[in-house]
Amino acid sequence: MNVRAVAAKVIFQVVDQGQSLTAVLPKAQQQVAPRDGALLQEICYGVLRWLPRLEAIAQTLMDKPLKGKQRVFHHLILVGLYQLNYMRVPAHAAVGETVDATKPLKKPQLRGLVNAVLRNYQRDQDALNEKAVSHDAGRYGHPGWLLKLLQEAYPENWQQVVDNNHQKAPMWLRVNRQHNSRDDYLQRLTDAGIEGEAHPEATDAIRLVSPCDVTKLPGFDEGWVSVQDAAAQLSVDYLQPEAGELILDCCAAPGGKTCHILEHQPDARVVAIDADENRLTRVKENLERLNLSAEVICGDAREPDVWWQGEKFDRILLDAPCSATGVIRRHPDIKWLRRADDIEQLVTLQAEIFDAMWQKLKPGGTLVYATCSITPQENAQQVTAFLNRHQDVSLLTGDALQPGRQILPGQDDMDGFYYAVLQKHA
Repeated sequence: MNVRAVAAKVIFQVVDQGQSLTAVLPKAQQQVAPRDGALLQEICYGVLRWLPRLEAIAQTLMDKPLKGKQRVFHHLILVGLYQLNYMRVPAHAAVGETVDATKPLKKPQLRGLVNAVLRNYQRDQDALNEKAVSHDAGRYGHPGWLLKLLQEAYPENWQQVVDNNHQKAPMWLRVNRQHNSRDDYLQRLTDAGIEGEAHPEATDAIRLVSPCDVTKLPGFDEGWVSVQDAAAQLSVDYLQPEAGELILDCCAAPGGKTCHILEHQPDARVVAIDADENRLTRVKENLERLNLSAEVICGDAREPDVWWQGEKFDRILLDAPCSATGVIRRHPDIKWLRRADDIEQLVTLQAEIFDAMWQKLKPGGTLVYATCSITPQENAQQVTAFLNRHQDVSLLTGDALQPGRQILPGQDDMDGFYYAVLQKHA
């Protein structure tokens, strides 16, 4: 199927219907030729990165907005504008293929409109681009509420955060130390003609200079390596699992951290719990591919007594549900799917899980609180509130003024992430 037509439908499903790009894009890629999968992804990611800017240009060039059943053609125009503005596709090909997409979308009568909008943009591109960045949403490519939050939280470097959110995320690998050391695996990559670089802190992490298909990675099917951002890999360094310990990975799906714990300490007894039965399938698949074993449970983390009647845990990794504002460069749809009031609701949910998990931790045990968020409300402020609610706790990372560690997007080429390590008094 025409790649531009498929891209328009994906953008429609995300922007107008509120569906996740992670859920929609893989299905859409099955509708195009294998060689076009990367092009489809590039277009979808790009339109969502620069949505307000493209919207502003389209609005200027159209007499009236497309509504109802014609909305997908509005997004088709955005697809065309993105190609003309940001991609190396020859202009005639970008326009021609986008106009041709009206046929598989079953509205060939809109061919003239799509063509006229794109041709008019070409004729006055510089002026239209300048107008499109005359407001903050167009200039920075973020919704107003999120931009304000970043400006308040990071007054000195919010622009860098915004810029990094627009960058293409690198491909990070996690080397399974049960099979190879990181240095050994780096050599295997070199022998396979794949260039990689070790992370300065995450001990199992390798960044590929250029992303590649996982099937080309040495030993992927044998479980030698997995794909996981370096920031997420730091969770095992903060958790420090020991042999024989009972360890809980709370909110574990899709299971990357569960597997990493077992790769570090195969003699640990690991329990992985998540409230989403469908996402737990991924946990089981990852465990199977890596030939690892954990007890996988579907349950609400706020009500552990419903699903766990066993002994208390030596260590708990609480990778809390969050706004995912630290991984926007990987998931640009987050900017348009999240709302300002989501943060308050998430903070309440996180606090409930935090308190419930603390009750299941042994005296002397360690809890690592983690999110892939960069909002202070979900991170430092959440931990501060927890410390104020509980007397039997010591903070092991940061201090009272800056509890935990906030990693910002792009720092050492990592995703945005937050960690706080807490120890329960014996």
